[in-house]
Amino acid sequence: MDLASGFGVPSDPHLPSTAWGAPPIDTELRAALGTLKAEPFTPENLVARQERDAATRPRPALKDLRADGRFEVEELRVPSGGQDVTLVSARPAGAGGPLPLLFYLHGGGMIMGNAWSVLPRLLRELALPLELAVISVEYPLAPRTRHPGPIEACYSGFAWAAAHASALGIDAARIIVAGKSAGGGLAAALALLARDRGGPVPLGQLLLSPMLDDRNNTCSSHQMAGIDTWDRTSNSTAWQALLGDRYGADDVSPYAAPARATDLSGLPPAYIEVGSAETFRDEDVAYANALWQAGGRAELHVWPGACHGFDTYAPQATLSRDARDARTRWLRRILDQSAVNNRPAR
Repeated sequence: MDLASGFGVPSDPHLPSTAWGAPPIDTELRAALGTLKAEPFTPENLVARQERDAATRPRPALKDLRADGRFEVEELRVPSGGQDVTLVSARPAGAGGPLPLLFYLHGGGMIMGNAWSVLPRLLRELALPLELAVISVEYPLAPRTRHPGPIEACYSGFAWAAAHASALGIDAARIIVAGKSAGGGLAAALALLARDRGGPVPLGQLLLSPMLDDRNNTCSSHQMAGIDTWDRTSNSTAWQALLGDRYGADDVSPYAAPARATDLSGLPPAYIEVGSAETFRDEDVAYANALWQAGGRAELHVWPGACHGFDTYAPQATLSRDARDARTRWLRRILDQSAVNNRPAR
């Protein structure tokens, strides 16, 4: 599958006419992707792909994350349903407190990734310029741990961090839940779960190309089949791994797939970004629209010609720089507004 060149046409003749053809991938991104090949995830190759990812994905040591003393970094173990979950806590060295917190959930389709590999970029691009603390969660992966294991681990870590805010040097009133891809779906689910359990209230939710809908049957999922860096074959494999025998059921929990939620009222403001040439485009746009219809606040960015993970594959591309700038502005704005709202009256 050549990710950089395709304008593939779905082979299913029963699809609506709107599914024929696919939005073009941005020229600069296509050049950056070059001849990158991606083998879709399938149930048959999943274990081997997971082993390969665990062996090859960068997992920086704490001393490397500390970057010669620029950051304070430690690993924390907190209880979660009879087991422990690891949180990797980081902040700019010498920063005063209490700091706002970005509570971050890594991507990887619920089947890959780790809490350490995402930190260098988060610390460089967000923690330093915005003076943020960051906690990255090592939630358990599917299929070894199925739903609700991953979201419960995230909720345990989130509730623990809010309860121990003083010791951590963070401001419990300014915690933003965030994530990319599967992590974006978990962040959206975490906001729902915190609302429904009466837990800590996030200040906002930063949802980057979030993986929200297990049904995997949108127009964009068909359009980008065999083209996007994460296509509907990989997506189906990941959802099956997470849901097991519940995959395809009518009553899948919104804490697994937030697109299943019927009530999006009372949620924190959301920033949602996705690419136009991406499998998740339609489910993410629909989620933003549902938040608005529920009376909520959402800022939606659909980056033209962007595929899934575009800013990872091509960090210096114009679209990638624009996306980083936009999400940084949103974070700064929501943090500045919260500081003004919490300022004591004179």
